[in-house]
Amino acid sequence: MGNILKAIVAFVPSKECQKYLLEDFEEMPVDKMVDLSGRQLRRLPLHICSFRELVKLYLSDNNLNHLPPELEQLQNLQILALDFNNFKALPLVVCTLKQLCILYLGNNKLCSLPLELRLLQNLKTLWIESNCLQYLPEVVCELSLLKTLHAGSNALRGLPTQLRCLQELRTIWLSGNLLSEFPPVLLDMPFLEVIDVDRNSIRFFPSLAHLPGLKLVIYDHNPCRNAPKVAKGVRRVGRWSEETPEPRKRSGAVIEISLEEKPLPPPATKPDPE
Repeated sequence: MGNILKAIVAFVPSKECQKYLLEDFEEMPVDKMVDLSGRQLRRLPLHICSFRELVKLYLSDNNLNHLPPELEQLQNLQILALDFNNFKALPLVVCTLKQLCILYLGNNKLCSLPLELRLLQNLKTLWIESNCLQYLPEVVCELSLLKTLHAGSNALRGLPTQLRCLQELRTIWLSGNLLSEFPPVLLDMPFLEVIDVDRNSIRFFPSLAHLPGLKLVIYDHNPCRNAPKVAKGVRRVGRWSEETPEPRKRSGAVIEISLEEKPLPPPATKPDPE
């Protein structure tokens, strides 16, 4: 009943109704964090933008499709969560928050990202999973400090060659896309530690044994007839992962090795605020 009431109140712009939705966020929190997740918000209350020392702002699981220009006042913001909303385009004001280190944009309706995203040169973690991306926007390749990229559950068919420029990238999640081949650019990224291409349409895996930084490759749920070769100590998750890179054959028939227990994927929701 509470959520239904909040959904109704969210349509009413009066100060009293907004105060009901915000509850205890009338003043700047001591921990410099505001979490307004799951409050049925259709607009960001402007007075939040006056908290200029704010470091973390969580707006997940609302009904937002735009942000006010006043958000630019939050120049100390390091974490911004906009996942599980109704954004069809990333509001350009987000790209003015140059101290951002972590940006959550998953579970929206994004088909592209603006060129202005390149201004976020401190960004280290970008979550763009479960959107409508048919290609990885090349502007992502200009985020030189990026360490983690989660682009799963889109409609990606390949990756741009410019991705190799991201020499700080350590983890890339590409599960649930439309990849028909292992992205060649990843073969030129020796610094990668985790590669997840689970649930795609890859039929053949090249050798990954030359990638010295690799620690984990997840390739399960692909129509492949071979496992990727990896260096000693690298964990593989998929068919034949605990055997030789090729499936065993007996009397002309392929004997599938039982699947290794799959580790937990990246969380569907963000870690608890620090």
